[in-house]
Amino acid sequence: MNRIAAVAALALSLAPLAAMGTDTTINGWISDAMCGAKHAGSGAACVKKCIDGGEAPVFVDEAKKQVWTIDNPDAVKSFYGDHVTVTATADDSKKSVHITSIAAAK
Repeated sequence: MNRIAAVAALALSLAPLAAMGTDTTINGWISDAMCGAKHAGSGAACVKKCIDGGEAPVFVDEAKKQVWTIDNPDAVKSFYGDHVTVTATADDSKKSVHITSIAAAK
């Protein structure tokens, strides 16, 4: 019985890590929270203006046009409005990503 309790406790302690996901590489755009997917590919100047005005940067998944908040926005400072390839860990419950690497998309 103690062995079952120990396994259950271990599984429950690891559950939050599983919910965070694993690193995924995906193409998309760095936009701003106000305009989201509207600027994907056409509004770099507006994205920069909106972020300078206080809007948060967001990541727009190129294929699905889904907008994700970025929990480490300093990682994308040099890429406002750009088409990028990111490696990130997604938190589906918060609809956010933690970007571990970013580069201009080819």
